[in-house]
Amino acid sequence: MTIADRWLLPDGMDEVLPPQASRMEELRRALLDLYHCWGYDQVMPPPVEFLDSLLTGTGTDLDLQTFKLTDQLTGRMMGASADVTPQVARMDAHSLKRQGPVRLCYCTNVLRAKADQHQGGRSPVQVGVELFGHPGLEADSEIIHLALSSLKAAGAEEVHLALGHIGIYRSLVEAAALSKEQEGALFAALSLKSPGQLAEQISASVSDPVLADMLMALGELHGDADVLSQARERFAGAPAPVTAALDQLEALYKGVLARFDVSLYFDLAELRGYQYHTGMMFAAYVPGYGHALAKGGRYDDTGRAFGRARPATGFSMDLKQLASLALASPSRGAIWAPAQEDESLNAAIAALREQQERVIQALPGQRTGPAEHSCDRRLEFIDGRWQTTALTQETSA
Repeated sequence: MTIADRWLLPDGMDEVLPPQASRMEELRRALLDLYHCWGYDQVMPPPVEFLDSLLTGTGTDLDLQTFKLTDQLTGRMMGASADVTPQVARMDAHSLKRQGPVRLCYCTNVLRAKADQHQGGRSPVQVGVELFGHPGLEADSEIIHLALSSLKAAGAEEVHLALGHIGIYRSLVEAAALSKEQEGALFAALSLKSPGQLAEQISASVSDPVLADMLMALGELHGDADVLSQARERFAGAPAPVTAALDQLEALYKGVLARFDVSLYFDLAELRGYQYHTGMMFAAYVPGYGHALAKGGRYDDTGRAFGRARPATGFSMDLKQLASLALASPSRGAIWAPAQEDESLNAAIAALREQQERVIQALPGQRTGPAEHSCDRRLEFIDGRWQTTALTQETSA
């Protein structure tokens, strides 16, 4: 191993250095304070859990993203958390067992076996909220509003919000009575946004011409608010859950526009998280980023695997990505203190630190000075007491 090899990090792993680390911590505190004001209680899930708990009800996507290891105490397989949402669902269903709506928030490191194609690295700092126990549109609306408020707090000035509803696709597929293989092929065609492949799969597996036209329409219904009126025409006569889903999307759309200045986009063929989402889904984009900075939706069935089926809706973000939206607040600077050991000096330094001042005391023999440590003031013994004085360019040398 060469010296260069010793400092190489694994692909997708990154370190956070000053001042970005300070920006992340500043934003973490701001977001958790925001969630506290909305009534969300913070939880801290463990970094690893047994696989049969960690992956319950999540589908294959999360399984492929999970680092697996053997517990030396029990011999059972464990996994490093790649997504906090299932862990929080377990907490609500099994650990807390509260009645009524439960609001939980978190901010913690997760680890992924491969780079997320939408969010880059393998070691995100996942921050988000989950609302359990309320099936109504009001809960979904609260989650979307809180996600947009989070982006605003992070410094996002222009946000594009994409809305969808997995219930439309589920209802049409159920009405078509497709086999597992037929649904898999249809799902792949819709995910690829390939009209030709979609038409081929529908022609081969859907005999009802009305349902065939509705499924074909899914691949075409994406764009601004006009999509909703087009969908009502194309889905006339569709199963009742389809109409209900469109009503929900329209209500969410109006609620967002009433409170936020965002661009709205609809995609009725968005199937992200199909294995666990059960209702509305959303993703928030900011110019300059090729992926969603916030994404979420309703996932009512997750808690069932833990013995307590509860309505659930929420969203998550990567704090590292959010912290890059805006520069860190300008530093207040620091105070340079001499290296001497003096009781009155120690008392003066302690008093300043209690006032939340940043005081850097030189160490004996130190060659670097206040300028290298971003100090703008220094402690000097003047008129019988230690006082802070401004550092000019000459005195900081």
